[in-house]
This record gives sequence, structure tokens and C-alpha cells, in this order.
Amino acid sequence: MNIGSFKHIYFSTLLNIFLLLIITTAHAQKENANQAKDSIRELPEKESVLPESKVYKDNPIGDYNEAYYKVSRLNNVMGLPPNKYNLQTPQATLEHFIVHCRNQDYKAAAYALNLNLLPDNIDEKAIQELAQKLYIVLDSRVKIDWDGLSDRPDGQSDIQTTTNQAIAGNPRRSVVFGAVDLGERDIVLRLQRVKYKEYGAFWLVSSNTVENIEDLYTEYGPRKLDRMMPSWARFKLFNAPIWKLVGTFILMGISFLVGWIFYKLLKFIFKRFKKIWLTTIASKLAKPGAIAFGVLFFYITLNELISFAGPFASNIYTLLLILVVGSITWFIMKFIDSFMIYVAENQIADVSMEENSEARQSLTYISVARRIITFLVTIIGISIVLSQFRSLEKLGISLLASAGVVTVILGVAAQSTLGNIIAGIQIAITKPAKIGDTVIINDNWGYVEDIRFTYMVVRTWDLRRLVVPLKDIISKTFENWSMTSANQIRPITLYADYHVDVDKIREKFKEFLESSDKWDRETSPSVQVVEVTDKAIKIRALCSGKDATTSWDLHCELREKLVKYISSLEKGNYLSRSRLLVDTKWDQNQNNL
Repeated sequence: MNIGSFKHIYFSTLLNIFLLLIITTAHAQKENANQAKDSIRELPEKESVLPESKVYKDNPIGDYNEAYYKVSRLNNVMGLPPNKYNLQTPQATLEHFIVHCRNQDYKAAAYALNLNLLPDNIDEKAIQELAQKLYIVLDSRVKIDWDGLSDRPDGQSDIQTTTNQAIAGNPRRSVVFGAVDLGERDIVLRLQRVKYKEYGAFWLVSSNTVENIEDLYTEYGPRKLDRMMPSWARFKLFNAPIWKLVGTFILMGISFLVGWIFYKLLKFIFKRFKKIWLTTIASKLAKPGAIAFGVLFFYITLNELISFAGPFASNIYTLLLILVVGSITWFIMKFIDSFMIYVAENQIADVSMEENSEARQSLTYISVARRIITFLVTIIGISIVLSQFRSLEKLGISLLASAGVVTVILGVAAQSTLGNIIAGIQIAITKPAKIGDTVIINDNWGYVEDIRFTYMVVRTWDLRRLVVPLKDIISKTFENWSMTSANQIRPITLYADYHVDVDKIREKFKEFLESSDKWDRETSPSVQVVEVTDKAIKIRALCSGKDATTSWDLHCELREKLVKYISSLEKGNYLSRSRLLVDTKWDQNQNNL
């Protein structure tokens, strides 16, 4: 593969995806840009605003109430939120926080935070920086489902029935509005309804969420380049700073170069080895390996150097991760595929010879295992990709709720496919047919050419290909002439006159058989009269060959010679004939008349 083809595959893939993301999100971002200000134009001064000696207090909760949490203290530093702020519903509280952060009024936004788990010696400026950090994390990594966020004080969603009557339910005092990965755990972002003394209940960002702001900002906050860039480089295009777009394209070019160098290096290194298997596999893995390495390099460097914000960020990071997982999955699949193909082609004896039963069985195992492992790797890759879409969690819950219906639907829809996949595993274990076996299926004589996920390919003697579902191989009757041994006996059927000397035919057949190199000498020459008709006797001669093809050729050859021999005996007097009895007296009477 030259640099042009590699460039076409790799660089165009990244570029098209990146441009597609920009185009699809430009419209939504344009509307937000009219109201939003550059919230990270002035980044927080400190990486951590909490004092080094953190003296945390408990978060005391009073008597249980299902409609809200009762607290004995609330935000000692900031005090209670002023009445002018609407924090009565989950949606109103989150809107209050987002809007004031966009306007860089972090003090007003901080009133939406429950600070009860923070130390009392934290000052108001640090609290405002916490609000800014939380907004940066939400803006870059969390896609808030506003439609699913309740706008009722009790936290319930308005669900209407067919009779247009609201469904009554218990009030909620905790609502999830997002989740973010942090190391090996998920940080669930919540809004909670609290009540302090005799004041009315209202909604705040939960104290546990606030407690995790520092860690989340460290993981997903602005990178070093964000802090180093001058203000003139921060003007926006498609609602993203121009330097980030330019930097992303530069990283794409560098990643392409890194992938191409990796490809050439891989080729050069493995050419130095004298191991044929290593060179063969490396030649097939160089392209997927280089693409996987280049994409992984792009993902890591982009994640470390450049941070995007807004709806564009959640899309690009998710799709980049999908691209990374997909390229790595492709590499693993190609590795498994190349390795097993090499073993099948170089480490297994010639399967075209039917007597190599062990080699044909090994090839069958490799063929089935290769496809099963590839299938499992694909499923794992798809599972990892789907796990990146948190919106599918609700879908999963809905599927679990209707598991009975889904199971029935999937069972009916996928019955044929799943049945064939399971049948493939059964074939590998029970061995009713192997690659290279001679079989007769539906009166078609052929050889098993390949066993795939759901079907078997049979090559007929006239070079046609029969595609047979694997479940038919398990559930229906077919002939396998090579199941225990490739050796085969074939009968030669002849008809001759009653007067023929069978012993002469028997001796001649033995002579013909012993002079042929196709005879495997496993079965002694045999000539028998097996039936008598009103016109002739039926003679059967048996011949055997090392496999079906050889025995068929031997069968045709001996039949031709025996017919010629019988025809030559006394000028063909012993060929099958029809006899007529002529009554001469009846003829004379007719003449007299």
C-alpha cells in the first residue's frame, strides 16, 4: 500500500467525520451563540479552590419526608438564595445555573449549589469558581435532556393517559440530570429538593455532585493549550475558538503522518525476520494496525491538548471513541483472521486428498473457530460502542420492562439465524461433515468447500456451488461418503445373455482390476449374478478406490472394458437379447389358405 491509498483511507475518514459533526451541529450552536458568552475566557485562577486541610462536616438530615430532604444547615457562607431566584422546580434550578454562568454571574449561579459537604472556611470567591468549573464540565461533557427534566415542584413528569388524565404518583426529591465517567466509576449528577427550617422547599444541585466538581474539572477542564492561547486566538467559528479548529486539523495531519510512519516501520521490522509466518501476518496487519495506531494517537492528543465545549463536544468525543474502538476491533479481527488463514494454508496438510481426515477435521475446527471468534470480537466492540451512549440506558430499561415481548419477537425474527449459528457449533463438535468431505445433498454430489457462520458451501462435480443452511445439515438426512473413511466401493452393473460364461467374466474383471493403478486393493475382486430377468441375467462387479473420485473413475473405466469384452465373445452372442418363438405350423396353414 502506497502513501496515496493510505492517505485516502485514513485521512479522508477523519476529515469527513469531523466536517460532518461541524455541519450537523452548526445550526443548534448558532442559536446558543446569540445568548452565550465566552464562559471560559477568564479561566479559574487555581486548579483547586478548596483549602489543603479539608475539614468536612456531616450533612445532617432531619426527619424523613418523601417530598424533600430536611437539612439543619444550608450554605453558611453564601446564605439562602434570594427570593428573586426561581429554584422551585428541577428545570428552573438548572436553567438558573446555566443562564447565570453564561452571563458570567457566578455568584448568582452558586446559589443553585448545595455546599453543605464543603468546609466552612471556604470563601465566596472559591465558591464562584466552583460554579464556573461545574459549568465548564457540563458545557463540554454533559448533554442535558431538557425535555426529560421535570418542571414541576414535586419533580414528577407530566404523563397523560388516553383519557387525558394525569397519572398520579409520589413526589420526587432527587432527579438525575446527567452522568460523567471519572476513572473507573460514574459520577451521577443530581438535583435534590431540600427544606431548611420553616422556609419553603426548593431544588439545588446535590451536595454530592458539588463535592465532585474539583475532580471532574481536573479530568475534563481546559487543557494546557486553553490556558496558553492569547485572547486574539479565541474568536469563534461555528461557535468554537478558531485556534481549536485549526489545531484539530493540524493534529489530524500529524496523526496521519504518525500512522504512515508506523505502517512503514512495521513493514521494515518484520521484513528483517526470516520467519515466514511472521512476515505473512505482518503484511496483512500493517494497514489496520497503522490506522488503529493513528486514530488512537489522534484521540489521545486531542483529549490532552484541546477541549471543546457545547453540544459539539459531546458528539465529537463520543464519535472519536467509537472510531478508536472500531479501528482496534478491526485490527484484532484482522489479526485473528490472518493468523488462522496462515495456519490453515501452511500448517495443515493437503485437504484435497480425502484420506487426510485429520487435516480436514483441523481445517473445519479452524474455519468454525475463526468465524465464532470474529463474531464475538465484533459483538464486544459493538457493546463497547453502545456503552458510550448514555441515552441507551433508558432504552435498556424499557427493553427490560418488556422483556417477555422482546424475547418472543427476537426469538421469532432471529430463529433461523441463531439456529444456523448454533448448528455451526454443533457441526464442529459432532463432526457430521468436514471441509473436504464428499457428500450427497438433495441428489447433488459434491465436496464440502467451506463452513461459514450460517451455511455450508458444497462444490458439485460440475463446479456449481450449493449453499446449504447449517441447521439442515443437523436436522435432515444426507450422505457423507467420507465420514469415517475416504475409501469407497462402487458397483458395476451389466446385463448379459443366459448362455454367457460368468467365470470368464470374473477372471477378466480380476485381470482388469489388478492392472489398474486406481484400485486401492482394499476390496477383493467380486463378480456376482444378482438378478435374473425374462431377457437376461444381471451381473454386478465391485471395485474400490481410495476416495470417491478415484472409485468413480475406476468404475467407469472397468464398465467400459467389461462391455467391450462381453461384446467380443463369439461376436456378441452373449449380449442381452429378446427371444421370439415362431410357430411354423401356423405359418403353413396361413399359406394354404
